[in-house]
Amino acid sequence: MQIDRERFERMCALYREWNDKINVISRKDIDQVYEHHVLHSLAIAAYFEREGLDPGRTILDVGTGGGFPGMPLALVFPQVQFTLCDSIGKKIRVASAVAEALGLENVRCVNARAETLPGQYDWIVSRAVASLQDFYPWVKDKYRQGILCLKGGDLSEEIAVLERRFHVGVRSWRIDSWLNDDYYAEKFVIQIGKNYLCTPKSEK
Repeated sequence: MQIDRERFERMCALYREWNDKINVISRKDIDQVYEHHVLHSLAIAAYFEREGLDPGRTILDVGTGGGFPGMPLALVFPQVQFTLCDSIGKKIRVASAVAEALGLENVRCVNARAETLPGQYDWIVSRAVASLQDFYPWVKDKYRQGILCLKGGDLSEEIAVLERRFHVGVRSWRIDSWLNDDYYAEKFVIQIGKNYLCTPKSEK
């Protein structure tokens, strides 16, 4: 994965500046914005890179907050179009400002609930927005290929309920198989849908 460290450092600086005005990242976590937020988001990029992500694809980031995971992904995939949505206006204000400052022309920020957005996207991404069984109904008619969620903890019951209730396929990939850091222990990329990117090295 090609990472433009200078632009990512600029991104982190922008979040630190904005967090003093509008709290979108925990105060105790803001000094680890790159390690705990940017790299966490890029676990989805690592997952995509195993199969490839064609230019022109569209991705919807649901419950993006200040822009995670969508903003770091947009830096890595400049030929992919990202829509970042959140129902809280002040958070979208931060995401919009960061995208503009970074010159990310492939990012659109929308103050809305996901279920009110028209049309479909190739992929849906999210970061710990809600339980899987609560999250899926919001987006079940809005994706063509699949959903990738960043989640943590023991997800066996959530996954079982989702599969049973909605008859979808679910796979998981351990982030600590990519990032060798204790912070990422018990953190996963969860893939939902019938068109899987690949067979993960490890599944929960």
